[in-house]
Amino acid sequence: MNAPAPGQRPWARFYPEGTGADLQVPPETIPERFDRQVALLGSEAARRPLVEFFGARFSFARIQEESRLLAAALHRLGVARGDRVAVMLPNSPQYVVAYLGVLRLGAVVVQVNPLYTPRELAFLLEDSGARALVVLDQMLPTLERARREQELRHLETVVYTRIREYLPPLLALLQPLQARRQRQWVPAPRGAGHHNLSHLIRQARRQGWQAPQGPVDPQETVACLQYTGGTTGTPKGAMLTHANLVVNVEQLAGVAGAELFRGYHRVLAVLPFFHSYGLTTCLNFALFHGHTLIALPRFRLEEVLRTIHRGRPTHFPGVPTMYIAILNAPESARYDLSSLQMMNSGAAPLPVEVMRRFEQRSGGRIVEGYGLSEASPFVSGNPVHRSKPGTVGIPAPGTLCRIVDLETGERELPPGETGELVVKGPQVMKGYWNRPEETAATIRDGWLYTGDVARMDEDGYIAIVERKKDLILTGGFNVYPREVEEVLYQHPKVREAAVTGVPDPYAGERVKAFVVVKEGENLSEDELIAFCRERLAGYKVPRIVEFRDELPKSMVGKVLRRELRADSGGPRS
Repeated sequence: MNAPAPGQRPWARFYPEGTGADLQVPPETIPERFDRQVALLGSEAARRPLVEFFGARFSFARIQEESRLLAAALHRLGVARGDRVAVMLPNSPQYVVAYLGVLRLGAVVVQVNPLYTPRELAFLLEDSGARALVVLDQMLPTLERARREQELRHLETVVYTRIREYLPPLLALLQPLQARRQRQWVPAPRGAGHHNLSHLIRQARRQGWQAPQGPVDPQETVACLQYTGGTTGTPKGAMLTHANLVVNVEQLAGVAGAELFRGYHRVLAVLPFFHSYGLTTCLNFALFHGHTLIALPRFRLEEVLRTIHRGRPTHFPGVPTMYIAILNAPESARYDLSSLQMMNSGAAPLPVEVMRRFEQRSGGRIVEGYGLSEASPFVSGNPVHRSKPGTVGIPAPGTLCRIVDLETGERELPPGETGELVVKGPQVMKGYWNRPEETAATIRDGWLYTGDVARMDEDGYIAIVERKKDLILTGGFNVYPREVEEVLYQHPKVREAAVTGVPDPYAGERVKAFVVVKEGENLSEDELIAFCRERLAGYKVPRIVEFRDELPKSMVGKVLRRELRADSGGPRS
């Protein structure tokens, strides 16, 4: 779509009148938007759980109070507006309290994966200049090793918490024993600069501490540094403002429609909150619309199945590998998935066959969307009743999308042609933290260059073909891994599959498939290649098939093609 003339809303053609797609979003910070929702709940805020955590329930009112108290405590410890505070926690009530508490001060949340190595943690703390860290006690040894390996010049304050502090009483008693058995027990740290989160909240309540009040500009104030490899592979912090993140939830509402954003929902929150996908579709979605998060620290198949069966979630944001794991698990037949009404898939392409089978298994609807951290992350999605399988839907309200040529990025391509997807909208980041040159290369004239190869049809639906760096060049032909993977998933014996290019002295690259076979099945390389030859042009057929027990995945569940390329002698980026 071309840039609009003044007063035009070119995205409006996608949305019927009255769907709330006008993006009339009040200029609010994230805590202000949450507090407005709490006020709308009234007396219900003290009863309705915002977070359910292994049977423990934490109401909207309690989370609101504890986040205010934590903000006051952090202020007493010297955290000020604009300071960076790293949050290294899994999905838990403590994460929600820390997230809101930091933002109430006008400080910036630095998102940290709890599984980071000492080297990775040290890089984020130094690059962001974080003055404080909120961390799970089990990660404290990682912090200490990071301190030994590199001077952490900015870090002054560490606030630690234990999972058991927010568990039901019986589980809280058992958790230390289990942690000792798994050698995860960490003694309480001593010394200056270390504070327990629960103790700080109690102290703030007893002493009547208050956080400073003052206006915060949602448009200009950074809420989160969301670290990402971006379009170049170098870790850097996408600066997401309060306005970026608030409007992105409302954009999601504009696409999803009444089915998802009216009434009350129970959200299966297994996507990590420290990732932009989980932050928007799980955490902020619940904060702003009064829904309940059934929080799980990570994806463990049996635990997820039990949670769906007993907790009865209605909404399940996930990634393809999660849906594939549930479909292929023999034990899943014992669990009732019928509570699931709506599922959205992102972070990686969703094979159409997987979508079809999961809808049959659950009885709910699954729709695919698209986003990236630099866009908070939601860019496009399929409306529930107008979805096109195999596409990532239509642009979100207020969002302009164009397909431009891969060579210069300047020539807009007509419908049906393949090029790079570029995006403009209110959810696009402010830029990369302390990376002006990379910001200028990624955002040009207000357009975010995504690095994703895509095409748009006559109706405005977008199909993501591949990352530019994942494109395989073999004998002068372009091969898009997703197209080959779609065929591999049609084979009844294939559980998981990924395709990448490997170096070849003659053709430049060859197509290689990495395959996980379903349990109890036997599949040969010749059989699978023959299957592909019936369905693909010759140059697209895998020349090599490597069978594996599992595929490498990120914390979110995205298959890491760069690891597969490196294992086969190719570059990681």
